[in-house]
Amino acid sequence: MDKPETISAQQLGVLFFTFMTGSSIINIPAPLIGKADNGALLSLLISGAMGMALLGCMLYLHARFPAMSFVEYSRKLIGVWPTIIISLLPLSFMMHMLTAIVLDIGLFMRSSMLRETPIYAFTSLIYMVSALTVRAGLEVMARMFTIIMVLVVLFVSAVLLLAVENYNPGFLVPIMPEGIQPVLNGAFFTFGFPYAEVFLFAMLFHFVRKQSNKQANSGLNRHMFLSLLMNILTLCISTACTIMLFGPLAGIKKYSLYELARTVEVQEIITRIESVIGMSLIAGSYMKTTITLFVLCLYVTHLFKLKDYRTIVMPITLIAFLNTLVGFESDMQWVEIVSIVHPVWDTFAFAVPLLLITVIAAFRKRTN
Repeated sequence: MDKPETISAQQLGVLFFTFMTGSSIINIPAPLIGKADNGALLSLLISGAMGMALLGCMLYLHARFPAMSFVEYSRKLIGVWPTIIISLLPLSFMMHMLTAIVLDIGLFMRSSMLRETPIYAFTSLIYMVSALTVRAGLEVMARMFTIIMVLVVLFVSAVLLLAVENYNPGFLVPIMPEGIQPVLNGAFFTFGFPYAEVFLFAMLFHFVRKQSNKQANSGLNRHMFLSLLMNILTLCISTACTIMLFGPLAGIKKYSLYELARTVEVQEIITRIESVIGMSLIAGSYMKTTITLFVLCLYVTHLFKLKDYRTIVMPITLIAFLNTLVGFESDMQWVEIVSIVHPVWDTFAFAVPLLLITVIAAFRKRTN
């Protein structure tokens, strides 16, 4: 199996916030506003509450099986072959996630910065760096990503604050101009990305350094829920700022924070700072790619009882890179996949298996 690595509950909380916020802070606002209009904030609160429920299920299972990953306690609860069967959707969707995150970087760079450069020039570099980071291990990722995420949050916060003179709070009302249906549509979209993706951390809880079981569980629960609350707050703030700046046009700005940064001018001294948002998107997506690749390799390792996840990092990365080259025919097709197929696939791949295993674990506890 994988080499014994341990991190603190606080480090895992930072990784969780990094994973949930890294790319979503830039990718979520525009499409969400396009679906929910001014009800986008309500959509985030609804989907965030659903993410909290999934996180609660994961922490319950971890408390029952503190030394096991999702695959290991699933095997214990339902057997080997049922675990393999219910793992088909999570594995396929994690590969899709890997492709989607990296491809989004390529599409952003081609549409916003380097229009004549082929996408594979960006995706190949991201895959290579992410694979090398995964091979370095979870402890290295926890230390490095803490620094990078602090910088990303500072950059984004600075851009939002510098644009404050351009905000018009009147654009935030009415809250639900077309009723509840757009709000629910937005909640469905944001549940698929990013809140159902909390499932991946069910594979990482057992890496948390143990002191006493009660103390460890309490600290882990606190850090995980706090990280998710901070993520919801961060997305709400970035979405509200987008609405206040662009008003009715907010939903058609593909990379809304990038466009927001282009409006910032301070005495002709601070101008053209959209590159800071571009770097933040690349850094956030790189971190999310690395965590997803790590969990995917770990999932396969535990499912088939391999000796070390590092042996399959490069083959899986190569498969993901090839999938990036042939997985879509046009930008519009990719937008349709992410907006419509992604949330449905995500729900059945992550939420359904997690809820199923939680119910079985609770039932077994009552009958034992």
